[in-house]
Amino acid sequence: MYKIIDVKAADDYKLIVTFENGVIKEYDIKQKLNEWPFELLKNKAYFRAVKVDVGGYGISWNSDIDLSEYELWNNGKSISLA
Repeated sequence: MYKIIDVKAADDYKLIVTFENGVIKEYDIKQKLNEWPFELLKNKAYFRAVKVDVGGYGISWNSDIDLSEYELWNNGKSISLA
């Protein structure tokens, strides 16, 4: 699995995730917003506070809300920012 080097919160509850191999994927988190603890991310300011975890093995907002690189890689949609 490829490590994450960058993540950005985009409009409409989507994440733009850049992996170490240069692939960029868009991950739509809307389907998780009604699950605990992801419902906290309905607050847009909180959603935008996403960060890459140390080592690049996932992303997180706090110690309870996180997503693994596996989830983001397998369920994200490859995009081009060109």
